Amino acid sequence: MVVKAITSLEQWKTIISSGKPVVIDFWATWCGPCKAISPVFEGFSDSEENANVEFYKVDVDDQGEIAEEVGIKAMPTFMLYKDGAKVETVVGANPTNVKSLITQAASLV
Repeated sequence: MVVKAITSLEQWKTIISSGKPVVIDFWATWCGPCKAISPVFEGFSDSEENANVEFYKVDVDDQGEIAEEVGIKAMPTFMLYKDGAKVETVVGANPTNVKSLITQAASLV
């Protein structure tokens, strides 16, 4: 699966309320750790075991409204949503913690 960019607050609200488990990477272009973890996150999205999880990215500089809405304080931050509710958050570029978050997302299907 491809990691898709969220480009508006309205789109974000629709996506998190879709009923599917959704994992969102909140990042910034100037963030070194964000750049380091991005290929890992994309790799998880390509895994067959995660086929029922949707993967998205939000550039916090371009989408300040969304970042403010969810209270982003550090990047990268990964959030898991299901049925419009935040289930879990992982802060930092730690592949093990991100994988655990995605495994949790896959279990919500």
